[in-house]
Amino acid sequence: MKKFSYLIISITLIYFSGCKDSTTDPAEDKPNNDLAGYDLVWSDEFNSGNLDMTKWSYETGTGVSGDWGTGQLDRATNRKENIDIQTGISDADGGCLVITTRKEHYIDREYTSGRITTSGKRAFGPGNRIEARIWPKDVKYKGQGFAFWMMPSEKPAGQDYIMWPQGGEIDIMEYVGAIPYHNLGSVHYAWSWENNEYKEWNHAHLGAYYNYSQQQVPPVNPSYGGYPVKDDQVNAGSYRFHKYAFEWFTDRMEFLVDDAVYHIHYFNDGAGFSPANKQDEQAAKSINNKRTFISEYSNHFNEWHPFEHYFFIILSAGVGGNDNKTYGGAITQDAVFPCSVYIDWVRVYKRK
Repeated sequence: MKKFSYLIISITLIYFSGCKDSTTDPAEDKPNNDLAGYDLVWSDEFNSGNLDMTKWSYETGTGVSGDWGTGQLDRATNRKENIDIQTGISDADGGCLVITTRKEHYIDREYTSGRITTSGKRAFGPGNRIEARIWPKDVKYKGQGFAFWMMPSEKPAGQDYIMWPQGGEIDIMEYVGAIPYHNLGSVHYAWSWENNEYKEWNHAHLGAYYNYSQQQVPPVNPSYGGYPVKDDQVNAGSYRFHKYAFEWFTDRMEFLVDDAVYHIHYFNDGAGFSPANKQDEQAAKSINNKRTFISEYSNHFNEWHPFEHYFFIILSAGVGGNDNKTYGGAITQDAVFPCSVYIDWVRVYKRK
């Protein structure tokens, strides 16, 4: 398949260490469900009237270089206009977290957004399954987007930080209005340690698209087009809730939508493609009669194996400002705001 070259919606280059904890959470609103072979260790059902600040923190402002690192136009706030919990959402299990981007002048920007993270409060690693039920209802125009993703919580011994992308990045859900019939699930990492310093060339990205209609990887990667979708387009990601999940093993990661595995990334050379040849290989294979994207490998150097460590969760919306830099492209003048995304719940399981 064609090599991916897209950037994520939001990148922050340096991440400091956070907690390394996946013990059972004593929350009162635990979901009444079981996943065979797993124990629920953490969740937020978003059934209370306010965001649970024991689990989440707001990230506000405009990010690295004033644009969250990818040319975005929005300013993230902690206002209820951008981050709220609402009830009465169609097909939700209970309440929903609602993250909304708005076209409005606020401080120094013409768009506002919401962004929350579990950094410093909870982090998860191999042995966990991380999933969320999400409906990007209003993400229908080029330049609108939402991400459910993870960044490193740990840092190497003797280091004050871990530089991006040496520390890795996991994108479980990247949904943009410019590509309305597909979700993107990806890993980002570095080819070389480079003394834990950022180098523009030192960035690897292996990702796969999930086609909602086919419920597998499409035969050809999609391009921008088909937007804005109408409310009755059942094969668009904006039509209804879907479950976006990420299964973390000691040797690989599996990306799922509605429990269908569509991308498997192996950490070591030769694990996905034999023989080992020190190349980042990628190809679609038929597994259980479904096109599944296989990729390798992210353990390129001994100083730090990114996906063998703990990561924290991020939920973020954005407004794109650059066709070449922002995944999903620049915002179109006819884009409709406010643009809301509904998150029914986020759950983390540990394999028994």
